Amino acid sequence: MTTGIRSGYIAIVGRPNVGKSTLLNHLIGEKISIVSRKAQTTRHRVTGILTDAESQFVFVDTPGFQTKFSNALNRAMNRGVTQTLNDVDVVLFIVEAGRYDAKDKAVVRLLPKNRPVILVVNKTDLLKDRAALLPFLAQVAADFDYAAVVPVSAAKGRQTQELLAEVRKYLPNDGLMFPEDDLTDKSERFLAAEYIREKVFRLLGDELPYATAVEIERFEVEGSLRRIYAAIVVDRDSHKAIVIGKGGESLKRIASEARQDMERLFDGKVYLEVWVKVKSGWNDDERLLKSLGYE
Repeated sequence: MTTGIRSGYIAIVGRPNVGKSTLLNHLIGEKISIVSRKAQTTRHRVTGILTDAESQFVFVDTPGFQTKFSNALNRAMNRGVTQTLNDVDVVLFIVEAGRYDAKDKAVVRLLPKNRPVILVVNKTDLLKDRAALLPFLAQVAADFDYAAVVPVSAAKGRQTQELLAEVRKYLPNDGLMFPEDDLTDKSERFLAAEYIREKVFRLLGDELPYATAVEIERFEVEGSLRRIYAAIVVDRDSHKAIVIGKGGESLKRIASEARQDMERLFDGKVYLEVWVKVKSGWNDDERLLKSLGYE
């Protein structure tokens, strides 16, 4: 373990769709956490690792805290958020510039008072009235004793270095926890499933409800070639038809685009076979959720 370097765990929390995964991916420089315009895209705690000359930042991207639904999937996601808050050194609470309401305040009530919490105001590039930013920052900051307030644009990469500088102040001087070139502690198997799920979200838009998961049934490595066999799990036969699409076109496109992303990340050829299977009520089945990686 290298000494003289600050390192620690940093939770990224907030309501759904405020840009948590976009921020993580920008900071790491790779697509570690999947991104879409739809809320609830992130379901697992995804860890991204950034190491520079002074520090090692271990970011934990959490699901958006769910207040609308109460099935087993959302209960598992909320448990993940609250557990993460108790296990980290620093918390980044993300809100969207110009938007702060009861859903954000529900997350504020979960924020720990015994560790530094940095308020990160994202999507500042989309704020039409720039003069409104300072009053908005003051309004949000009044609800909690934040260690710092940093406005950023994760999509544009603005103020992200300033954010890292604030986080660095609160990291323990514990040396490296992971090898310098690691980007995540998640397995290739996990990332493959996430890349497929991202394409389902991105390509099917509003046609498909959220009752979708991905199960990797086989993952084989032969030299630089990876053979991956995956099932997209849906709740109903009608959902299966949507994922497959006319003449199988939707499923082919999902597989093709996911495979290209995997080849870039894994730096090698990928043989990917994807099919669809129906498991009715999967998102409210505690045992099945555990088998799919939801704790």
